[in-house]
Amino acid sequence: MFDQLGFDNLTPKLASVIFALVIGLIFGSISQRIKFCFRRSIVGSGQERKSAQGVWFAALASAIIGTQLLIFYNFISFSEHRFFNSNMPLLAIIFGGIMFGVGMVLTRGCISRLVVLTGTGNIRAFIVFIVFAITAHATLKGIFAPIRVWLGSFTLNLNEVTGFSKLIGGPILWSIIIFSLSILIAYRSKSKTSHLILAVFIGLLVPLSYLGTGFILFDEFDPIQLESLSFTSPSSDLLFWTIASSAIPAGFGVGLLGGVLLGSFISAITRNEFKWITFENQQQTKQYLIGASLMGSGGVLAGGCTVGAGLSGVPTLSFAAIIALIFIVFGAISAKYLINLTKNSNYSFA
Repeated sequence: MFDQLGFDNLTPKLASVIFALVIGLIFGSISQRIKFCFRRSIVGSGQERKSAQGVWFAALASAIIGTQLLIFYNFISFSEHRFFNSNMPLLAIIFGGIMFGVGMVLTRGCISRLVVLTGTGNIRAFIVFIVFAITAHATLKGIFAPIRVWLGSFTLNLNEVTGFSKLIGGPILWSIIIFSLSILIAYRSKSKTSHLILAVFIGLLVPLSYLGTGFILFDEFDPIQLESLSFTSPSSDLLFWTIASSAIPAGFGVGLLGGVLLGSFISAITRNEFKWITFENQQQTKQYLIGASLMGSGGVLAGGCTVGAGLSGVPTLSFAAIIALIFIVFGAISAKYLINLTKNSNYSFA
């Protein structure tokens, strides 16, 4: 469709950067306002946890409806997407999910939340973001890549049944089930109505991104990748682009992260919430660095983070995305349990 828009001096890739910048601005500003965070919905305490659950699942509900409608009307297709690889790298997804879940507990935030916090002046979050990007890149293309390849060799052959849409009932039934559960959780959370509404807009950014990269900006002579909200691979891309921008052009991921940082910064400034925050002591520094490393490598192995595999992946009804999210939750709960056990010992992460 891109060739019909009449942009003579704009390539699809450059257009995707601009498009992603706008998506990121919206995500960053809303997330900063409502404290959008998957970690809090899993290991938070009391009403804070329930409110975070309501917000996250309200976003998931709108993401599911929007994404499945795009698929139903043939605007986009995931037939060639990595989420639907017939040879699912199950061991890598399991280990990666657990690593990411443990890491986000140690850093007290999943990577999307920490990128948003970076824009508000949180130096802790910024350092975690940098370490996350380095370890993610090292796992994708650097010294940890052989481990990724080895773990990825242990696959489960799914043939053509790579998602819930291939099961009895098809995509309509399973979309309704996941949507209904999400709405129920959001309804029972007692979250602020304004926060739930804003969360719905965050969720709609998922299908909007898919529509933009997979249909509006699609050009068969200069194709770009079908992408949506994600933070693992884009962090690696941003790191690589930052140090080699003259050789490597920016893509959707770079624009997305730039927009998120700018959006959260603007929101924090206008709400008088910008504040410089750093590490409290050596113990906390060590905890965050370990958590950042686990999240970076784990996010790559799992095929995405709580946003990439969760908010953007689950609406595709992919088995791989849903399994990744399940083991992220398992890793987070396990880490929180172990931390609580060691609180009264001589050595503790918390």
